Formats: sequence, C-alpha cells, structure tokens
Amino acid sequence: MRAQLLYFDGCPNWHVADARLREALRMVGSDAKVERVLITTQEQAEHWAFHGSPSLLLDGQDPFAQPGAPVGLSCRLYRTANGVAGSPTMEELVAAIQSASSPQLAENGPQPTRAIRRSRRRSAPLSPL
Repeated sequence: MRAQLLYFDGCPNWHVADARLREALRMVGSDAKVERVLITTQEQAEHWAFHGSPSLLLDGQDPFAQPGAPVGLSCRLYRTANGVAGSPTMEELVAAIQSASSPQLAENGPQPTRAIRRSRRRSAPLSPL
C-alpha cells in the first residue's frame, strides 16, 4: 500500500494526521511508509486533487473526499464521531486502510465520516435593513 499525507506549511493539524496515519498502518500490520507531500501552489493543489490540509491518499485515493468538493489551499476539517476535528480518528483511519487493502471492501468503499472545509474567505458585509 502507498500512503501519502498532503499538507501545507502552517497547517496546525498535519502533524496529528501524520502520527495517526503511521499508528493506524502499524495497527493493521502494514509496513507502508508515509510519504509527505508539501503543497505550496494552487497548481499543485489541482494536480493532487488536494481538498485541504491535511489530506490522506491511500494507493492514490482520498478515502475521505466528498464528491464535488473543491480543491485548494485551505484547512480541512473532518466530522468524526467525537465532533469536528482536524484529522480523522484512529478508528476511521484503520477502517479506511483496511478497506483500501481489501478488494471486497474496496468495491463498497470505506465508510469514513464526511470532511468539511474551513474557508479562508471573508464574508460579505451585511446590508442595512
């Protein structure tokens, strides 16, 4: 299995995601190494289909990606059983790895929680009533 962690400098959550991904791989008995991929430009974000930092790819697929989610240099948050977090939980990562490793499970896809994005856009000013 190939495991990649996509992130950008300044992301407060990529270190946690990296540690959890490494531990989840160890827990399932995988000897896969985690390749870190630093995303620095919008062009790289588009090339990698980067849905925000941190993003995880297992054999080139983002098991937590939502259909139609935009790509770009932004923070990525995950809805977990424990609430919104900056990284999937250990349990979600183990399930995603097992799903990516098993052809039968891969047909149905992993069942991770939905990822949400925190935009860096400013909201429009309110108009007077």
